[in-house]
Amino acid sequence: MTASVSELTVWLAFAAGVLSFLSPCTLPLFPAYLSYITGVSVKELKDSSSLAVRKTLLLHSLFFLLGVSLIFMGLGIGVSLLGQWIQGLLTGNSGLLLQRLAGIFIILMGFLITGWIKIPLFMNEKRLQIAKKPAGYLGTVFVGIGFAAGWTPCIGPIFASILVVAGSDPTQGALYTFMYVIGFSVPFLVLSFFLGSTKWLVKYSGRLMKIGGSVMISMGALLFSGKMASLSNYLLQLLDGTWFSNLG
Repeated sequence: MTASVSELTVWLAFAAGVLSFLSPCTLPLFPAYLSYITGVSVKELKDSSSLAVRKTLLLHSLFFLLGVSLIFMGLGIGVSLLGQWIQGLLTGNSGLLLQRLAGIFIILMGFLITGWIKIPLFMNEKRLQIAKKPAGYLGTVFVGIGFAAGWTPCIGPIFASILVVAGSDPTQGALYTFMYVIGFSVPFLVLSFFLGSTKWLVKYSGRLMKIGGSVMISMGALLFSGKMASLSNYLLQLLDGTWFSNLG
């Protein structure tokens, strides 16, 4: 992939992380997760504005996200190394082949996210069940690992698409995964302090998933056709003001 395509893909990976958090599989459970990892009831979390509770929320959220990051980053780096190995085995324009395969996969996952098709493999939850959270912040890290290890119906297809892109562009794979993790973490931390906003977001999470899935389909089609570079250059021109100056 060219530099401009990589830059665009980085921000798409970030958006994918945000979409994963806002999915109906994650957002409605968010208050319950916070309550579980902090030991504070959901009602107390929503009603309390004390500095001590907010500090507890922030620290446990950070350790939870650390556990999530360990799994996600490990998978991203592993897939990048695998993609590099596959490219070494293939001859000729192997990068284009992997790019087109990635495009097909992302289109398929986009249809899955919008709900237009169903694939049993991605619809089954395999979340690690922990009856009692181990004590302390280390226990919160393990809960994050368990969450990330669960291939939930919504997060699975989105993150799988990021992994496929990472495999098709091994040199940037770790960066794409990192931006996905950041995209997932930012709304998690923000909403830790504004739990009242989750009810409004849950109401529209289904629509957000359909919009996100449609964007995935479009990006997959661009990746498959090789037009992603054209879109990247066009967007860069807009940001640089070149396009507007040419109009004049």
